[in-house]
Amino acid sequence: MTATQAPLLDEATGRFLQFLAAQRNASPLTIKSYREDLSHLQHYLAEQFGTTPAVDQVTAVDLRGYLGQLHQQQYSRSTIARRLAAVRSFFRYTILQGWCRTNPAKALRNPRPQRKLPHFLSTQDVARLLEAPDTATPLGLRDRAILEVMYSAGLRVSEVVGLNDGDLDFAGSLLRVRGKGRRERLAPLGSYAQAALKPWLAARTLAPDVPAGPAAPVFVNRFGRRLTTRSVARMLEKYLKITGLDQRTSPHTLRHSFATHLLDAGADIRSVQELLGHKSLATTQIYTHVSTAQLLRAYQAAHPHAAGGKK
Repeated sequence: MTATQAPLLDEATGRFLQFLAAQRNASPLTIKSYREDLSHLQHYLAEQFGTTPAVDQVTAVDLRGYLGQLHQQQYSRSTIARRLAAVRSFFRYTILQGWCRTNPAKALRNPRPQRKLPHFLSTQDVARLLEAPDTATPLGLRDRAILEVMYSAGLRVSEVVGLNDGDLDFAGSLLRVRGKGRRERLAPLGSYAQAALKPWLAARTLAPDVPAGPAAPVFVNRFGRRLTTRSVARMLEKYLKITGLDQRTSPHTLRHSFATHLLDAGADIRSVQELLGHKSLATTQIYTHVSTAQLLRAYQAAHPHAAGGKK
């Protein structure tokens, strides 16, 4: 097909949507989303050209202008990424149909995804949470031990419920942890965690039907079976209500708090990466953003020449 035979943008869009339905078996919801996103592009290009252009008239410069307008109008990053995906798919189709010789959308890049800062607790709030379980009862001893171990070692909830007796090394103050991708690592077992674990283990052995040996689960329910991650989440919800702490707090919040408190106290980021079991340093670096934000707030509040600082 020659350039003069290239259809107008709106006609090409209609054919593309038919192609998605007939050839790709796309759902009505997917087609609706593509139609809305491509209609947005059509309106922009019609304004720029003064009329609806043919598909082969659209250039990479035109699409970069469209991307700039999306940013200028402050669309969310996820919306921009979705619209660009629709544009790229559409222009790949125009290449297959022979309407365009080159793909003007090929060079478009998605905005970097915005990483939300993790929610964490202050050291005072962590202390309130750890002291909430009633250690006069076996289940209270267990709950205190779970919370202490998670905060002491920065464990994921799946890692703490997966602990076995053979993973505990009280003499070396260490835990053997099985993390994501079955990767094993050693994690610190602090003195507070050890002090919480020992009375729980003693109380646990008194219960009937509790397994014994190196493969025995460290944390069990009242029936002697290994705890689930959901059980730990429910347990935490109970203590959040008792203490009145932020309801956004989840078991993972203790892991976030562990990392943030270490960095605030001057720990090296690569050491924190090892302790958390992160494969990539980039995953750990989000906690430096939290610490930087705290430093800036402290600076703004205290420095005499900072905005809002003491005079």
